[in-house]
Amino acid sequence: MEMTVWMDAWQLQCCGTPFSIGDEVTWTLGDADMDWLAEPLGPATTAEIDAAEEHHGGLPSRTPTTTGTVTSIHAVHCRYAPEPGADDRTLSPVKDSAILTTTTTADGWESAQEDRTFIGYLIHLDTPPHRA
Repeated sequence: MEMTVWMDAWQLQCCGTPFSIGDEVTWTLGDADMDWLAEPLGPATTAEIDAAEEHHGGLPSRTPTTTGTVTSIHAVHCRYAPEPGADDRTLSPVKDSAILTTTTTADGWESAQEDRTFIGYLIHLDTPPHRA
């Protein structure tokens, strides 16, 4: 079964383990923040996301892990700007500004793209089918 996982840049930067296409990974997955992701990614890309990787305790302690093989990795960059009427020091993702760049490895430290900041990865995982 193929699934799409969101991984925030800071999750991997803080204490994650770098990975590459073809690697088998075991991650704790929860719900992605679809409202936040919809701003930079747009609704079509956001609708493809099945889960988000979380390893900082944001999920119940008994959340099962998911094991799968990484089949593709896209680094995601977006623009940030002040929201209309907000303080100029408070930046938010600019609607539909994300660009996805195919990569073969992920270590959490992607270079900026044009005027866009690296925010995370979209990862495709091939997971074994669930058995009853």
